[in-house]
Amino acid sequence: MDDRHATRRAVLWDVDGTLVDSLEYHWLSWHAALAAENYTLRREQFLSTFGRRNDEILRTYFGPEITPERIQRISLDKEEQYRELVRRRGIEPLPGVRRWLERLHRDGWRQAIASSAPPANLEVILAALDIEACFDAIISAEEVERGKPDPQIFLAAAAKVQTLPARCIVVEDAPAGCEAARRAGMRAIGVLTTHDRLAADRVVRRLDELDDAAFDALLGGGR
Repeated sequence: MDDRHATRRAVLWDVDGTLVDSLEYHWLSWHAALAAENYTLRREQFLSTFGRRNDEILRTYFGPEITPERIQRISLDKEEQYRELVRRRGIEPLPGVRRWLERLHRDGWRQAIASSAPPANLEVILAALDIEACFDAIISAEEVERGKPDPQIFLAAAAKVQTLPARCIVVEDAPAGCEAARRAGMRAIGVLTTHDRLAADRVVRRLDELDDAAFDALLGGGR
């Protein structure tokens, strides 16, 4: 990483609950996919695992003895149902998202997606919102071995946009994501979309609550 890279700034975005409120689509698709397996998913179970990798979620529901083949079958069914809901019903960015994406892009920040979602889901979301041009990189669950709160996904995203971890800001809606940012040595903005509290450097209910200097301030205002 050369001297120019040392001065770069980057924002690493989670997707579900951060760019979009997709909770209901995930609930409907998980409930349907598990019903096909004769498993009745309770809403509180779903909420307690929301935002984690599918293999981790399914081991929580079925126990460690669930086979890789069953994990793959259920996951493929669930994700295809999720994408169909997005395509059929559409989806909108959360308040403040589009403004911040465009502003940060215009101001020269690097931006990356760092999400536990499969690549196909990310493609559907980005296409539906028409925001692909704002991002310099996309890191999905399939590109890392360990899910959040392990920092691996954020460190991989930082490397992909050639930005030092200390010059990265993570935008997250989940405790595991905020913890992953902390472990990666990054600042975090927590959005209270799906949880009542988050341990982050800044916490807001909606991104449009942030003042114009919010991202600059987290990195000490320097460029």
